[in-house]
Amino acid sequence: MQLLNDLFQVLHQYIGGHHWFIFLLLGTGLFFTLYLRFPQIRYFSHALRIVRGKYDKKGDKGDTSHFQALATALSGTVGTGNIAGVALAVHLGGPAALFWMLVTAFLGMCTKFVEVTLSHKYRDFDEKGMVAGGPMYYMKKRLNIRLKNGKLIKTGYWLGGFFAVATILSSFGSGSLPQINSITNTIFSTFGISHIVTGAVLSLLLALIIIGGIKRIAMVTATLVPFMAVVYFLGAITVIITNYQQIIPSFLSIFSDLFTGTAAVGGFLGSGFAFAFNNGVNRGLFSNEAGQGSAPIAHASAKAHEPVSEGMVAILEPFIDTIIICFLTGLVLLSSGVWNEKLPNQFQKTDIEVLTRHYDEQDADDVSQLEKHLNSNNRVPLFTGMLHVEEGQIRETVSVLHARSVAEQIEVLKDGEPYSGMLEVNNGRVTQTSREITFSGNSLIHSAPLTASAFTRSILGDWGKYIVTIGLLLFAFSTAIAWSYYGDRAVTYLVGSRYVMLYRIIFVAGFFIASFTDTTIIWNLSLLTVAFMAIPNLIGLLLLHREVKSTIRDYWKWFREEYPAKER
Repeated sequence: MQLLNDLFQVLHQYIGGHHWFIFLLLGTGLFFTLYLRFPQIRYFSHALRIVRGKYDKKGDKGDTSHFQALATALSGTVGTGNIAGVALAVHLGGPAALFWMLVTAFLGMCTKFVEVTLSHKYRDFDEKGMVAGGPMYYMKKRLNIRLKNGKLIKTGYWLGGFFAVATILSSFGSGSLPQINSITNTIFSTFGISHIVTGAVLSLLLALIIIGGIKRIAMVTATLVPFMAVVYFLGAITVIITNYQQIIPSFLSIFSDLFTGTAAVGGFLGSGFAFAFNNGVNRGLFSNEAGQGSAPIAHASAKAHEPVSEGMVAILEPFIDTIIICFLTGLVLLSSGVWNEKLPNQFQKTDIEVLTRHYDEQDADDVSQLEKHLNSNNRVPLFTGMLHVEEGQIRETVSVLHARSVAEQIEVLKDGEPYSGMLEVNNGRVTQTSREITFSGNSLIHSAPLTASAFTRSILGDWGKYIVTIGLLLFAFSTAIAWSYYGDRAVTYLVGSRYVMLYRIIFVAGFFIASFTDTTIIWNLSLLTVAFMAIPNLIGLLLLHREVKSTIRDYWKWFREEYPAKER
């Protein structure tokens, strides 16, 4: 498992985690924002009227309404990224990472408008009469190359195929694995319920819902999304108001270290600009999925006379998902102060590094060395050999890093009791494979447990973590529902609808297995699959920029003829 996790991390460094991918993602959003003259601002109020059904027409083809398509797409984006992903971004990059999440969302509003417009315009209907849409269809129909001799090279078909395969992989990496993993971890830490029990119950429920296809999925998500958003919003506001003295300092901290990185403070060992930038953009993409090409699959099912109208509905997604919900989560984390506090927790083995000597957090030189170790290639020496453990205590004079912090009060347990014996360590990694042996102590925490701790720092007390647990359960479960639909549309593109049921069975099985699998591995896998979808989609959008502009121009011409000024 450790080798697999290391492979994912190395691949991510050269793909989604590299500067070129970040510039492609933000550059596409910036290009279309300027090229189309800020449609995310100019068309915002029009999008609200469309989603309310003001311009609906009888006889429009599709499987869902505008609101149901928006709810399904939102259920695919409002998930662990809003609770666990924001916490991970702050944990890795400090408060400045939040700013880059918001920038990604603003530009993403325009990117999503463009990708949904094209995907709705070139959607198909499968052999069962259901909508089959998404970026793979505009790629297949519009990105082929015709040579001067008239020969057609089906580059679009193969590019669409690559995207469809990436979508299937991402339905596990984004939609299934991290969702159930975050749910079971949070329910275990809150209620003590076994991961396997939670996974089994939710897997059965998931199977019952997705077998019904998009109509049942749309019905469930249209009910879940508004409810879960209201519950989470009220809980977050309660935490922020309780810590009202920290609202302004927290808000300012997002911008104060924007171009310098966040210095070491508390248990947080510091983060440079590049690290905050990369992680803010990556977590922003994971949260709102703008440019990834997933949401257009849901929006393609909407009943709409003009594809641009559905594109405008999509503008609302990153705004709701990231600018509202993620920003609220960020303020909760910062105002509560838990983001840089060491808290009691059980360590995840893939987050543990054993260093050859003791490092003192009160020593500025030691802190500087650890910061470079975590945020650059200036690595400190890692321990290799046997650790002697007596009554749960490590006897060697070493430091243990867990979750990017120097762990304290470490205890090694076996079957819940203090362990005595030897532990093998190779290049800083504990190679002991026994599941019964665990590490616990005080360190920084990240992902959903960090957000759950932040929600307890209010008048709600320990009840706050139940809001996070319930919110995560609804958010993440609805995300898995939506992603099952994305995956089955990709299967339809590749091999037809007859294999969709097989895909659904595998999807549910993966959902169950991930309920008791290490979270760090799953997060690293999800980062890869997101990039594999986004790269061909972003390139396709840029190639068709002129068609996008002309399609929008045709829409407004149609709209002005169809609706007199007094009816708009």
